[in-house]
This record gives sequence, C-alpha cells and structure tokens, in this order.
Amino acid sequence: MVVSFRQIEPGRARLNRSQLSVPGSSPRFIDKARTIPADIVMFDLEDAVAPEEKAKARLNVVEAITSLDWGERTLSVRINGLDTPFMYRDVIDVVEAAGDRLDLVMVPKVGTAADIYAVDVLLTQIETAKGFGRRIGIEVLIETALGMQNIAEIAGASRRLESLHFGSGDYAASTGARTLTIGGPHPDYRVLTDADADGRRHGHWNDMWHFALANFVVAARANGLRPVDGPFADFRDAEGLDAAARRAAVLGCEGKWVIHPSQVEPVNAIFTPSESEIERARRIVDAMRDAGQAGHGAVTLDGRMIDIASIRQAETLVAKAEAIAARPSA
Repeated sequence: MVVSFRQIEPGRARLNRSQLSVPGSSPRFIDKARTIPADIVMFDLEDAVAPEEKAKARLNVVEAITSLDWGERTLSVRINGLDTPFMYRDVIDVVEAAGDRLDLVMVPKVGTAADIYAVDVLLTQIETAKGFGRRIGIEVLIETALGMQNIAEIAGASRRLESLHFGSGDYAASTGARTLTIGGPHPDYRVLTDADADGRRHGHWNDMWHFALANFVVAARANGLRPVDGPFADFRDAEGLDAAARRAAVLGCEGKWVIHPSQVEPVNAIFTPSESEIERARRIVDAMRDAGQAGHGAVTLDGRMIDIASIRQAETLVAKAEAIAARPSA
C-alpha cells in the first residue's frame, strides 16, 4: 500500500486469530497444545516459569519444537525481558537448538526501539553462524507506559517485526490503573447521566482500554504489522471473552492472545470473516475490477459508493478467508 510518499511494507503474512500461551515448564500442557486449533502456539519462558525452572523449560521447548508434529501451526517462544539475567540464554539456547523450525520470538516489556535492536542482533548472529534457511520473525509485547510512549519508533525498529501484542495486565501495573481482571472492564470507569424527570441518574460503563488499544492498532498497521489483543484472564467468563474479542476485532486487531484451550475456538470464530462478509468482499473486488476496465475510479454497489480504499479492505478480507480455508486444522 502506498500512502503519501511512503510505501508500507507488510510483515510476513500469517494467520494470527488465536495465539495460545503454553508454559515452557509443563511438558503435559505442551503436548496438549498440539491438539488445539490455535493459529500460533507460544511457548512461554517468562511469567509462566519460575526462576529455578528456566533452564529446564528451555530444554522442554527445544524438545517440543524439534521432535513433535505441529502441523500448520506457527511456533513462537516468549523470552524473558532484557532487564533479566535469563534473556540471552533464552535466545541462544532455544534458537540455536530449534533452528529455523522456530518461526517467531516474542520480546516482552519492550520500552524502546533499542530493545528490538538487541534481539535482532542476536538472531542475526545465530542465523548467520548456523546457516539457517529462513529469517525468524519478532513479536513485540507492549505492556508498559514507556513502551506505549515509544510505540511508533518500536513498530518501525526492524524488518524482522511481524506483530504487536498488547499486554493489559502489566500495562495497568505500569500506569497505576485499577483493574478487576486482566483485559476486563471496571465499574468505576463510567459516565453519569444528568437526572431524568424522576430524578434518577444512570451510570454507563466505558472501555478503559480503548485509548491504549486504538493507539496500538494504529502503530501496528502504519508499519505493516499485525495488531494482536492481549489475553482475557477469566476463562470461565465466555460472555466477557466474546465482548473483549469483538471489541478488538472492530478496532482492527488481527486476533487475540488466549490463555486457556476453551478460549481458542470462540476467538477463532470471531476473527474469521463470515460468509456474508466474504461474499460482499468478493463482489467489491469484482465491481472495482469492472469499474477500472471502464475507466472509473469509484462505483456504486448496493446503494453505497466504493472506491480504492474499499477494494484494499476487501482484498485483505478475501486473502484472510482463503488462508483460513486452506488450513487443514481451520
């Protein structure tokens, strides 16, 4: 896509409707993840693993990546933060051993573009030394006030970048926000109406994550990256998950991070285009093709004007639908 005089180069295209987090310290959970239809499986070496278990977790993750059949799933590993003594061994031990069977490395608590540069250098050194056949991508977890402040620079920091992820739990801690659950609303974040004729006033809850998530989506899309919403922690609250995922989809997110197997299929469904959306998108593509052949830059379809912006949206949706249909596990 060309906007003004800058060409936005999209990162590598991958399905990213659901991204399942699996603790690297649990072989049982890792093995179960192979049966779950998540688009991306992310082995977690950070928050889900106690300090004394870090070394063992790396071995578990390497064993899983190199010896198990993951089908069409994309594989990612979340390393520890750059401010810890674990990060460099996470990258070296896992990436060197897993090789280019590993697709992505997720970097947590990114605060500046320099954080990405540090990981990029390590990955480049390993790939060159080992002669890997393809480049490993980087996922960025924005979960601090510093990261949100510098999000534009972070999103453009490396051609390895593929996606931005929003971590509402640590973000709330970083900003001092009050939360009841990770990714959920708060009753105090509301507006109060004036009194009605009977003197009653009504409170309406607002979305306390709207600014952060909208800002995050803009930074991702402006740099050709996939914006992926963070987890909804209460996996027993199916309605809450549904609302959070639909809100993220409306704002432009590509998918959502999930922490429990029960969340995968509902999230996949929400971020899968409906048959009616796909049919309309195909009609837009056909109508704009016909208009172009007739020398027109815009055309009316079903009583609404469509133009070049419409066809970009339609082509993206059609491409996503075709990628989903092509997956055996979809």
